[in-house]
Amino acid sequence: MAGNTITKPSGLSCTPSHAARELGLKRGEFDLAVHLGRIRTAPDEGGGGRRVTRAEIDRLRTADGFPETLLESVKTVGTTDGAALMEVTSARFTRFARLGLVVPVRFYVNRYRAVVWLYLAEELRQFAADKNHTSLLNGRTPEGLRDQLQDGLDLRPRNWRGRHLGFLLRQADGPWERAGALATLLDPVQIAEIVQDPYERAHLNRFRPDPPAHGAPGSPAAHLAERIMTAEDPDEISWLRADLTQVLDEARRHRPAPRPTAELTAPRPTAQPAVPRPTAEPAGSPPTAEPVGPPPILSERPPESAPEPAPEPAPEPERSRGMLGWLRRRNA
Repeated sequence: MAGNTITKPSGLSCTPSHAARELGLKRGEFDLAVHLGRIRTAPDEGGGGRRVTRAEIDRLRTADGFPETLLESVKTVGTTDGAALMEVTSARFTRFARLGLVVPVRFYVNRYRAVVWLYLAEELRQFAADKNHTSLLNGRTPEGLRDQLQDGLDLRPRNWRGRHLGFLLRQADGPWERAGALATLLDPVQIAEIVQDPYERAHLNRFRPDPPAHGAPGSPAAHLAERIMTAEDPDEISWLRADLTQVLDEARRHRPAPRPTAELTAPRPTAQPAVPRPTAEPAGSPPTAEPVGPPPILSERPPESAPEPAPEPAPEPERSRGMLGWLRRRNA
């Protein structure tokens, strides 16, 4: 069945919103038709999500009974309408759902924070038309089933998870995508135990599909939907862990998770500041002026005291003229 929902893009293609308008479907009905394999999609080569080829739209539009047949195949009903469709009471229909005899295909959280389960009308009609179910529809519930209901058995969340996982696996294009689909239903603690390499775990998270939107992020409705999305039963958790381990081994052989190279992890040497090289002055340029001011002190040692200058000789007395001067010079 997986080969019926994944095709190679050929020729013209359009976005899911445009395809839904051409097929006369609401966006929720279109998404459900894709999950059920009624509409085949193709991966976008540009990485922009999945698309619908023109050939697929033409195939659906030329089918017998279009569009009523397509609309009827994706019609969903709640508990009240489902019970009326099967001609049973709402209480009996709820018991069927808790026992896993009818499997929900969608759910939403109403304003009273109650989970409303939706079922395919087509499947309910098939269940009611099966002669093997006549005793369940008209007689008393078998004792063994009543005991399970009294013990609190409710398979609706688990059956929805199994069905939703089938939707995700049909759209997976490779082993990493399949591993991401399985990881969607496991608690992060479980994933950390299986995938201990942080680089590999980060790579796996890239392929985890976004969960169905239910309320604003962090709201009570979103928390309730997250609990429904996460496996709780020990045997269910064990089965998912085993499948995830096996698919991860295949994914590693197909394409190992990227991780930093040795060049990126080795410390880089600190770059030393470059010393500018002196440049030659062009010919004809004026000489550079010397800096004005006292010369720099080359040493902190105080300069030695300079020797005292020699006393200047007394000026020679002016020679006197005549005899008196001669006598003075003689007696000197």
